[in-house]
Amino acid sequence: MARSAPGKHFRKGITLMELFQMFPDDETAEEWFVENRWPDGLRCAHCEGDNVAKQGNHPQMPFHCRDCRKFFSVKTNSFMHSSKVGYQKWVIAVYLITSSLKGVSSMKLHRDIGVTQKTAWHMAHRIREAWNIGSETFEGEVEVDESYFGGKESNKHASKKLNAGRGTVGKTAVVGMKERDTNKVQAQVVEATDKETLQGFVTENTTEETVVYTDEAKAYSGLSREHQAVGHSVGEYVRDQAHTNGLESFWSMMKRGYNGTYHQMSPKHLHRYVNEFEGRHNVRPLDTIDQMKLVAKQGSGKKLLYDDLIRE
Repeated sequence: MARSAPGKHFRKGITLMELFQMFPDDETAEEWFVENRWPDGLRCAHCEGDNVAKQGNHPQMPFHCRDCRKFFSVKTNSFMHSSKVGYQKWVIAVYLITSSLKGVSSMKLHRDIGVTQKTAWHMAHRIREAWNIGSETFEGEVEVDESYFGGKESNKHASKKLNAGRGTVGKTAVVGMKERDTNKVQAQVVEATDKETLQGFVTENTTEETVVYTDEAKAYSGLSREHQAVGHSVGEYVRDQAHTNGLESFWSMMKRGYNGTYHQMSPKHLHRYVNEFEGRHNVRPLDTIDQMKLVAKQGSGKKLLYDDLIRE
């Protein structure tokens, strides 16, 4: 195998030509969503029962549950719930967001699939909900670090400046963890980076035998895990196995998405962008079609209505 082969070269991608050959119309795309949401057979989107019949006389709700007597479609109680956007556009949106490492802005998505920017923004947040699968317990060796997201104080209008200093002022903190053996990442938005918050995140998501590597932040002092730290403040970034370089790579990708694609991630919706970058990172070893299938499957039960999205 050539040494010059690009990263993740073993994956099978999908060209745009192949994508449109696979999904030439709404009917084909709808069948694909059905197959991947219910791989073990059709079930009711309301009660999860399997006593379901297909009704050809209802174009929007083609299935009927004999148990709860409700009609439904593959969109019902999923990330596509109540959407009037066609299935072909939905599958193209899933492809674009899943295969774009730095994300896709709502402006580009609206131009690419022919919907309004408002609809594209809602669709993107809905797809991010499919990556909201909760946390898992890491073990072995893990790296833990925090990063901050938000605009620079010097770039803000005078009325929006906090006048409380520079650096992390006005930014939102995100704490992350990377499991070295699997290369998986999990991250979450936090209100503070104090000892209770950061150590709580570590202990809740690792086993007692886990070895934890961090920087020299005092918040990690006394951690109830085997713990090694490197002194970033004195120019130490690697000491034997002690470093956080793997997680720094994840932060770098997310910040390239922030600066180059989205330009802004509001604190209100930052957790959804974290889900997006975390989810996309964790499925990178898979072929593109398998990444898309996971989104279709994990999107079940993840409805996000527009009113809920914009509610304060």
